[in-house]
Amino acid sequence: MPAVAPLPLDLTADAVAITQAICDIPSESGDERLLADLIERALAGASHLEVIRDGDTVVARTNLGRERRVVIAGHIDTVPINGNVPTRFETIDGVEYLWGRGTVDMKAGVAVQLKLALELTDPIVDLTWMWYDHEEVAASLNGLGRLSRTRPELFAGDFAILGEPSNGQVEGGCNGTLRAEVRTSGLRAHSARSWVGDNAIHKLAPALTRLAEYEAETVEVDGLAYREGLNAVLVRGGIAGNVIPDEAVLTVNYRFAPSRSVEEASALVREVFDGFDVEIVDSAEGARPGLDAPLAQQFVAAVGAEARPKYGWTDVARFSALGIPAVNFGPGDPLKAHADDERVAIAQIVDTERALRDWLTGAV
Repeated sequence: MPAVAPLPLDLTADAVAITQAICDIPSESGDERLLADLIERALAGASHLEVIRDGDTVVARTNLGRERRVVIAGHIDTVPINGNVPTRFETIDGVEYLWGRGTVDMKAGVAVQLKLALELTDPIVDLTWMWYDHEEVAASLNGLGRLSRTRPELFAGDFAILGEPSNGQVEGGCNGTLRAEVRTSGLRAHSARSWVGDNAIHKLAPALTRLAEYEAETVEVDGLAYREGLNAVLVRGGIAGNVIPDEAVLTVNYRFAPSRSVEEASALVREVFDGFDVEIVDSAEGARPGLDAPLAQQFVAAVGAEARPKYGWTDVARFSALGIPAVNFGPGDPLKAHADDERVAIAQIVDTERALRDWLTGAV
């Protein structure tokens, strides 16, 4: 039986209904095309918006001649579904939630943005809305990164907001992230005669001990305290159950404060694993909070939010690298991002929409 095409997105519905609708459209990283198509079609008739498509990224912007421009962005992909679609409503301890993959990371934030993009025909600033693909995978595939290379002029702005989950508070900047491979070599042999071989996995023991003993720092940056973390995330080695392994690789993830550069973070990792073969395989700069910018201060005050640090890496770093102050502001508890019981409080969706609408229309 052929698949039934999803209904068009109704952006005149409330933000909760839009959240449910787009969460029930699977869009795991690499499979965002359908959702991007529906978003593009839903906005195509809006006379106040110029709609631009780049791959599976959709951009919509006003050109009202305002003195300032704000860029508001959100990714439309999710990590893999694990029995948590379709969405459902549930109440826990008197709090009503929408449960399901993407509700927190970050389709509730995207739903708020889509509704406001359609409805705000006369905002006090010009707006550039960006909904992009491939955020949950390697940085080289990130749709926002691709857009910055193909259409850099679209990033012009005085302030940027990422709708990443922040419990409805403002999270400034973000930690940087780095992955390194710590490699050991040995000599293969039959495990029944192990003494003639050299076990590469055993040689990782000192590296694991150093990790276990390492005390991560908390670093204050522009008034916000960023917790760092250095952790083993993957170990591989061996080819069979009766062969002494001749190679082993320990993958380490370092989440570092935005006051450190990638070069400084790399140097720290190499120092921790001095004497080992260390290769940096992936990295992304962090972003300083940017909360000293006038627009950022106005935004925090207007939405009545508490400024907090962002521990995970987000695309605010891309805007920061372009000299654009950027913050994270969206519904959802970051601790529930990627979880099998991912769920967002209905009240946070409503409150986030109201706060963002009021600020963009000058109501506060």
